[in-house]
Amino acid sequence: MEIRAATVLPARREPIELHTGDGLTLVGELALPEARDPVATLVTLHPLPTHGGFMDSHVYKKAANRLPALADLAVLRFNTRGTSSERGTSEGAFDGGEGERYDVAAALEYAEYHDLPHVWVVGWSFGTELTLKWARDPLVEGAILMSPPLHRAVDADLDAWAEFGRPMTVLVPEFDDYLRPEEARARFARVPQAEVVAVEGAKHLWVGEPYVRIVLDEIVKRVNPVRHPLPTEVPPKDKL
Repeated sequence: MEIRAATVLPARREPIELHTGDGLTLVGELALPEARDPVATLVTLHPLPTHGGFMDSHVYKKAANRLPALADLAVLRFNTRGTSSERGTSEGAFDGGEGERYDVAAALEYAEYHDLPHVWVVGWSFGTELTLKWARDPLVEGAILMSPPLHRAVDADLDAWAEFGRPMTVLVPEFDDYLRPEEARARFARVPQAEVVAVEGAKHLWVGEPYVRIVLDEIVKRVNPVRHPLPTEVPPKDKL
């Protein structure tokens, strides 16, 4: 069976709530391998909610639909403050990336409290800003950034991540709306452990199954390399 855009592979999917240090409840979902423990964890930070970003933004939804089964990963998705999806609406209001520091902390605290292993933070667009500014936590083993605009995150944040020392992979679309590969290499040169990966033909939103597959492959390559490359087909459902 070919893996298509709408493919949903078996997993344990649990609605979760996160509780922030400033008193808010955020809604989310944790997807786990169906019959075994995860070998690593993705904490995902979604694109800008004022421009349509939420926990179901398509790359993250497909990660939750596929990676527990294909790569033994836990995928934690949630709505930042004031953001809505089918799962519900997180309390609070969008705060331009500042109050969201508590949202990031709540997600990492959830992962730690529930003994989720080998936590990597995956940020997309606005989520990359949250990653750079607020995810420098001892629990975090590394970060993967998709389409970083570097608007709210500034050189001081890059310098702080360089000092933090954790590995970082930066996936930059060839035709990004905000930061293209050449400029990204120059900006991220401040972070010696950052690897910038230019993706030919891709745009900021990673629309199209070929680009989703590239993103998921690059994530798995870093987080659980023994399961890289990801397959493009799986057995029929009655044989899974």
